[in-house]
Amino acid sequence: MQTACSEPLILNSVKQRIDRGSSAMAKTEGRLIANNKKAYHDYFILEKYEAGIVLHGTEVKSLRMGQCSIKEAFIRIENGEIFIYGMHISPYEKGNIFNKDPLRVRKLLLHKNEINKLFGKMKEQGNTLVPLKVYFSDSLVKVEIGLAKGKKMYDKREDIAKKDQKREAQREFKVRNL
Repeated sequence: MQTACSEPLILNSVKQRIDRGSSAMAKTEGRLIANNKKAYHDYFILEKYEAGIVLHGTEVKSLRMGQCSIKEAFIRIENGEIFIYGMHISPYEKGNIFNKDPLRVRKLLLHKNEINKLFGKMKEQGNTLVPLKVYFSDSLVKVEIGLAKGKKMYDKREDIAKKDQKREAQREFKVRNL
């Protein structure tokens, strides 16, 4: 009888540990690190892909602190491998000699058939690869990349006009509901 009473206590304490652990993991799961809003302004995004990225330990710690910028970043395919250039990850403040160059070239991880598919589509006129966002998926860092086609100036103006019209409509709708 005594063992039957102690088992639920053990199970409850294990359950509490699991609950605490899962809530800690939930904080980093799907957490956005960096977003490239300018890419949506400058390009038509045709397709999106999720890629892993090769990082060192101190870089991951910097990303957990949210110290990343992909505004000037771009992606190239070289020798059947895909790399991201210009992605700035600030040095980890406690990383001392283990810190890497903040702007170093980093390899992205995609399946070979995905890389070949992207390479074929990039040969088309005006297509390029741009990083859209960097985020955590479970404990892994992922980069969402987009196959994009450059916008002309008049396309950008049309988008701005549409946003203004939408904003005005929302404003009028809000006034009518008051």
